Amino acid sequence: MIALGNNSLNAVRRARDLDWLDSARGPVDVLVIGGGVTGAGVALDAASRGLSVVLAEKHDLAFGTSRWSSKLVHGGLRYLASGRVGIAYESAVERGILMKRTAPHLVHAVPQLAPWLPGASKSQAGMIRGAFLGGDVLRTLARTSEEILPRSRRVSTAEVLRYAPTLRPGGLRGGFLTWDGQLYDDARLVVAITRTAAQYGARVLTHCEATEVTGSGAVLVDRFSGRRIDVPARIVINATGIWAGEVAPGIRLRPSRGTHLVLPQAAFGGLSAVLTLPVPGRLRQVVMAIPAPDGRVYVGLTDEDAPGPVPDVPAATEAEISFLLDTVSAAVQVPLTRADLLGTYAGLRPLLDSDHGPTADLSRRHAVITSPDGLVTIVGGKLTTYRRMAQDALDTALGPTGRSAAGRGVDRLRPGPCRTDRLPLVGAASLVELAAVPAPARFVHRYGVEAPAVIEGDPALLAPIAPGVPTTHAELLFAVRHEGAMTPDDLLDRRTRVGLSARDRELALPAAQAAFASV
Repeated sequence: MIALGNNSLNAVRRARDLDWLDSARGPVDVLVIGGGVTGAGVALDAASRGLSVVLAEKHDLAFGTSRWSSKLVHGGLRYLASGRVGIAYESAVERGILMKRTAPHLVHAVPQLAPWLPGASKSQAGMIRGAFLGGDVLRTLARTSEEILPRSRRVSTAEVLRYAPTLRPGGLRGGFLTWDGQLYDDARLVVAITRTAAQYGARVLTHCEATEVTGSGAVLVDRFSGRRIDVPARIVINATGIWAGEVAPGIRLRPSRGTHLVLPQAAFGGLSAVLTLPVPGRLRQVVMAIPAPDGRVYVGLTDEDAPGPVPDVPAATEAEISFLLDTVSAAVQVPLTRADLLGTYAGLRPLLDSDHGPTADLSRRHAVITSPDGLVTIVGGKLTTYRRMAQDALDTALGPTGRSAAGRGVDRLRPGPCRTDRLPLVGAASLVELAAVPAPARFVHRYGVEAPAVIEGDPALLAPIAPGVPTTHAELLFAVRHEGAMTPDDLLDRRTRVGLSARDRELALPAAQAAFASV
């Protein structure tokens, strides 16, 4: 394991990097704007190729869409069903890279269950079975073994109920089971990517807004002190996601809102598979109930137009909440109500505007766009394929198109080829090595082989930070000392996901505030 000092992000390192930028006499090679999963991926790709890199984020790592996903690493099944074979295959390949090489500690196999509900026709059941078989083909083509992701199969009613005890048994005709990838948490993936980039020398500046952005640099403004630093750069990549059009005004996006509910596991009786339920009257649309850490289940998701100004934190609508509750309630023994809710969350997909059709029909394929002044923007795509998106953005900036537009010495750069498909993120190791880590499973899932470094020291730090909140004081301190958390919000809403429950967040706030006084 690489020493923590090489990849630690904290207030001291941030201040040192700001001072370095202020005194630098020449341009940095790559300035990345945006600290979501794609921006972090670009920073890692560039730094691991030997380029000097600055990553600037107005808020915090994973502040935007990257923390509002379903926490699934999809193998492309949903795209295969709609005939988008290329995107499906790319997703399957990238899923395999995460599970086998780059982040086995953060991504694990999860069963996905599609029950054959009363009222569903044989043709509908056949379509599901066919889709799952197509997923098996994708897995094989992506060279992901059955030891990592078992093949799909038909399951009995009894087995369906073992996975999903709250389903109504009356009229249930068994179901279909496949396997996919699941993230322990999406925001933790972003933190791991960013820390790995820092390990290769990237300078990471959160709470630092990029203004006056062009293809040749930007002015960075420290949101804590107001300090302004002019940062020239040979390459500037706009990876701000849903805010891309605000950085590059020529980019037109059509946001699509995806909403999830946060519910307690108790409401599902011990759900142990991703429960996939068809939406009545809507071809190919499903609602999923997804088992999550800390005794939670996420239910989602929607796909709704979200016109107008882009909010910092999107909110679920009453109609979306009702839709999700009603869809699940129609299939379970005890209907869900608003009283069951722990919280909700919503994210905005940065889809390119095609001027027609519903957002569900817009392409999920990513796009790399170079402005006349050389500014490179990456939009679209999805969390699973972040690594490929980052590679395409950087390759475009380094290639003939980016070079001729920029004309700022890019042609003098001699970076090596992309190698992020085989670079393990901090904490990563083989499944055999992870199983041997001397730490509780909770910590291994969150930190991999770094888990012992998190829990060492005062045993009192392993106590929960509040009644009914499993997050420990050790996790908060590690986030402040090594994961770049700068505020209590960073701790509660991104390094941990305590903030998904308003009640838990209120209980945990004093501990989050105290964590900064302890370092």
